[in-house]
Amino acid sequence: MAKPREPEFTVTDKRRRYDEDGGLQQESPAPPPSASTPGEEKTDSGGYVEQQFTETPESAPAAPPPPSQSEQDAQHADYRASNQKLDNLLRERAGSKAPPEGKSFEMTFERLVASLYMTAMMQLGMMAPEGEQPHADILGARQTIDTLSVLSEKTKGNLTDAEQNMLQNVLFEARMAYLQLTNALTQGPPPTGGIAK
Repeated sequence: MAKPREPEFTVTDKRRRYDEDGGLQQESPAPPPSASTPGEEKTDSGGYVEQQFTETPESAPAAPPPPSQSEQDAQHADYRASNQKLDNLLRERAGSKAPPEGKSFEMTFERLVASLYMTAMMQLGMMAPEGEQPHADILGARQTIDTLSVLSEKTKGNLTDAEQNMLQNVLFEARMAYLQLTNALTQGPPPTGGIAK
């Protein structure tokens, strides 16, 4: 007579009330949910409550606290002093081409807007550095134009009339150039047949 084969695996049902010998099973505590949140509860035919969990994205790590005001002030003073030394060095090397004393190389709002506008125009292939062929980076241009748009929204009420006009003009021109390029790319090819009369 053949010896009965031992099962190769065991099926365990955690919801079953009784063990293999017919005795009442002890309930094991459910593992705590990690990145899940409790959802809807359902009761099965055996009287057990099933908790449905829905996956949620892991929460972003908490941002570290900002530096103290004294640390920020000290760093800002060092930064300005370093910039002044660099400006003086650049003036010495550039001679008459350098901005006169009192005129800084420091970033201003107008320079920031102009820089973003030039970047967008280069990304749209409207201009290129000297000696280079223009090429388009449409997604990059869209992000740069969106940056100008965010800047416009976040600075409302904090700009001079001149700054506001400059920003709106730049944003309008950049969007117009973007629309011209994307419209040209998304239109279908012209019909291959003759022109209908």
